[in-house]
Order: sequence, then C-alpha cells, then structure tokens
Amino acid sequence: MQRLPISEIISLIEKEATFEAVAEDYSFTLKIDDYVPYVCGAVHDGHQFRKELWDNCLHSEYDRWFEEDPCTKEMVKTHPIVIAGCDSRFEYDLNRDPDNAIYEDAWGKKLWREKLSAEQHAKSLSKHNNFYNVTRALISKIEEMFGVSVVYDMHSYNWQRWDREVPVINLGTSNIDNDRFGESVESWRQSLSELSLPHEIEATSKINDTFFGNGYFLKFITKNFQNTLVLATEFKKIYCDEMGQVIYPEVVAAIERQLQYKVKEHADAFYSAHKM
Repeated sequence: MQRLPISEIISLIEKEATFEAVAEDYSFTLKIDDYVPYVCGAVHDGHQFRKELWDNCLHSEYDRWFEEDPCTKEMVKTHPIVIAGCDSRFEYDLNRDPDNAIYEDAWGKKLWREKLSAEQHAKSLSKHNNFYNVTRALISKIEEMFGVSVVYDMHSYNWQRWDREVPVINLGTSNIDNDRFGESVESWRQSLSELSLPHEIEATSKINDTFFGNGYFLKFITKNFQNTLVLATEFKKIYCDEMGQVIYPEVVAAIERQLQYKVKEHADAFYSAHKM
C-alpha cells in the first residue's frame, strides 16, 4: 500500500492504473486490483478520531464504536475495487452531505464540550471533500469503461435498540431507480437470504424494513451517475456483541467468504442485464 495525495490517486484512476493507497491524510483507503464494473464501499468502517478532538468530545470511545460499522470493509476485502473510510463518523460522516457531516449532537447526546473552531471544522470537511472527489473520479472511470456499474454500499446496524424483530440484512432502496433496477435489487436480496451463518443464525433479508437508503454516498453517486446502481446493504450486528464491544471473527469470516462469490455473481448478472 502507498500513501498518496488526492491528486495522484485521481491521476492513477484516470490512467486506469492498478494500485492500493491510503490518502495522504490517512482518511480513507482505495484498492484497485482490476477495473471491473462494480465497487465495494465501506464508508463507516473507520474508527480513527484525531487526538486534537479527544478532550472536547463528550462521547466515549465505546460510544463511537457502537455507532460505527466495524468489519464492513473486512466483509468485502477480496474484491477488485474497495473504497473505505478510516476516520470515525463522529469526526465527520461520509454518509451525510457536507452541510450536515459534522455532528453537533449524536443519538440524542451533545457531542462537543465547546464548539469546534473554524480550523478544526475545515480540516474535517476537507477530508470529506477529498473522499468524494475520488469517488467521482472512480465512478466516472468505471462508467466510461463499462457503461454501467453497481456499488455495494456496506453498512451494519445495532439491533438491540429495536423493540421488534428486525432482519439480518436490510436493503435501502428509496433513492434509486426501482423501475429500472428492481430485478437486480430483488436478486441481491434473495442471494443474501441464502447466506449460511454460524450459530444457526437465519439470514433473513428485507427491503426498506429498518433503513431506506437515505445515505449521502448512495445519493451522491445516484445523482451524478445515471447508469450506476448503489445497493445500500445493512447487516444487523450479529457479528459482534454490540453491548460488550466484542467482535465474533467466525461470523465475519463466514460472511466475507460467501460474499467473495455472491458479490461477483450478482455484479456479473447486473452487467449482463444492463450493459449498454
């Protein structure tokens, strides 16, 4: 892996080069082993929280971990193109638009003891902007090469705060072209429902049951690229003890192993159905 400035990452994409890099400010990673018509993204995978913010933050390290999406990059790590956030959403949220990416409060609790300085605010927003500049370059290149593409937008969610049974996998589709891509959405939901999980966990999968696909990563790509489907894919946190902050690696490994072929199979079928 190389550490590269944003301009060089974009230049490599434009040249159709293969590489693995972390942004110069360590805010996100991008791996391109091959140019294929699909991308895996994990915008909430990150847990970094820069030191100058520690004393000003009212939320604990556990509070932050609880609302992040640990292991979502791990679930798709073997695929040819993977882009993932390194920073905690509590510094800036890549799945919110720039005007709302920096929280004032989070999940009903004030986040900062004192208001962030203009310099601190700008530093975080610069990272957000850099990520989306690279995302724009990446999807532009893939659409240029293949005409269409599909993005697997990986997330997880806390299930113990719900007062009803919730699915192991939820697809959020309220902001995509369901008339055009509905069959591809359903085939992805069906494929995920066939996951074989440890501890006799049944891989229930539903559409718009808990979340609706309102994230900025999906909206940004959908707004700017007419031929790219973004599949907001939320895993219930069956792969960890969300109250005790313990990861279950055998569950993560089972999901990752099966997504190696499930993502590719789905992406190949999507491309065959929608190529231009």
